[in-house]
Amino acid sequence: QVQLVESGGGLVQAGGSLRLSCAASGSIFSIYAMGWYRQAPGKQRELVAAITSGGTTNYADSVKGRFTISRDNAKNTVYLQMNSLKPEDTAVYYCDATIRRVGTPCIDYWGQGTQVTVSS
Repeated sequence: QVQLVESGGGLVQAGGSLRLSCAASGSIFSIYAMGWYRQAPGKQRELVAAITSGGTTNYADSVKGRFTISRDNAKNTVYLQMNSLKPEDTAVYYCDATIRRVGTPCIDYWGQGTQVTVSS
């Protein structure tokens, strides 16, 4: 089995910062892309940022220049540093990882989600 466990969400004032972490554990052979998505009430889940195993990153236009995604391959962990937070960043943030276990094809795994609330 594979688990993604997120941490770091919470309540912060506009202009503040938060750092999300997501650690993958279990019988992992290899982790390919990792990313963060978010879903606000009444809205569809959207990609926030993604990073390949080689370190190439991709960001939603709405977070460029404010958020930074990074990963520690030795720890099977992906991070999202969120600065200059805005009320519109309020959402449940989900971690996603494309993982191959021994003898299986690549599968997308999701974390349970962590709430980020930005007050004005």
